[in-house]
Amino acid sequence: MGKSISVIIPNYNGAATIGPCIEAALSSDYKNFEVIVVDDCSSDGSVEIIEKYPCTLVRLGKHGGASRARNAGALRGRGDILFFTDSDCLLTREALSLAAEAIAGGGPRVIIGGTYTPLPYDTDFFSTFQSVFIHYSETKKTGRPAGHADKHPYDSPDYLATHAMAMDAQTFRDSGGFREDFLPILEDVEFSHRAARSGCLLRMDPGILVRHIFNFTLRKSLHNAYKKTYYWILYSLENKDLLADSGTASSELKLNGIFYLLTLLSLCLALLAGDPRFLLSLPVYAGLTLFCSRNLLAAFHKAGGGRFAFLSALYYTLLYPAPVWAGTTAAVLSKILNRQHRTPRKS
Repeated sequence: MGKSISVIIPNYNGAATIGPCIEAALSSDYKNFEVIVVDDCSSDGSVEIIEKYPCTLVRLGKHGGASRARNAGALRGRGDILFFTDSDCLLTREALSLAAEAIAGGGPRVIIGGTYTPLPYDTDFFSTFQSVFIHYSETKKTGRPAGHADKHPYDSPDYLATHAMAMDAQTFRDSGGFREDFLPILEDVEFSHRAARSGCLLRMDPGILVRHIFNFTLRKSLHNAYKKTYYWILYSLENKDLLADSGTASSELKLNGIFYLLTLLSLCLALLAGDPRFLLSLPVYAGLTLFCSRNLLAAFHKAGGGRFAFLSALYYTLLYPAPVWAGTTAAVLSKILNRQHRTPRKS
């Protein structure tokens, strides 16, 4: 029997997904594990659902956010290894086994990350787009297909996400856990950066997979892009790594945004100046966008075929950059205004 694993699941109003999430975790092919669900003061009947399953329920007395819930679950966990996931994620049967194997091969100072399956639980276009996009972005540097595992170290990513993050329990406790006074999201990015600075090794294992339940619509997809970008820019400005090729904040996405902005600028100049020559640059920008995004577009094609790849390319290049730029602009303005408020005026 291998090392014991504590699966930590924070939950806040996740009644729609927490049942399947727990069922998937309990269906693991690993034998020595426990499931700990930390309810963060839900008001939607989540607790009643959680209580139906043979897992440990930790109820927080006051809503404190995902970081606090994860830390509380880690404190309660008895496992040698902590495996963090989310209440809208379904672990594959072999996820815990692969995590235990990877940690055994890497030692107590290694932190192992997994990713989403290319195809999510829900099969609508926007959910599938998001799952493929995240899977590709988080695994593109590994050079290994999903499901392949060996004991050789994987390429070090910039961060590991808490939808599938595993580490030695004592290493987590020595780190101080997730910051509870941080932004409402990206606490896993901050934790990863802090852990790496302390000497931990970050490793992505593309065989460790979870199926995410998105239930995305067009509005939800665009709002997610805006929200993630807003907080990512705030954090990146503070961390001074705005240009880093970091997971979903990839160089490809940033170049896609730049070419999108140049395209809009050319269209505006053509209209304002009444000069169609400004439009001559549009095919160049389109070609550069497709070239820079060629591997992502290939991932779309592999996951959903030609029609899905075509629609994804249109969405990714013509519409998706709009909320990304909106989030960027809002974050920069917020940063400038906050800095002005903090700077004392000269008398």
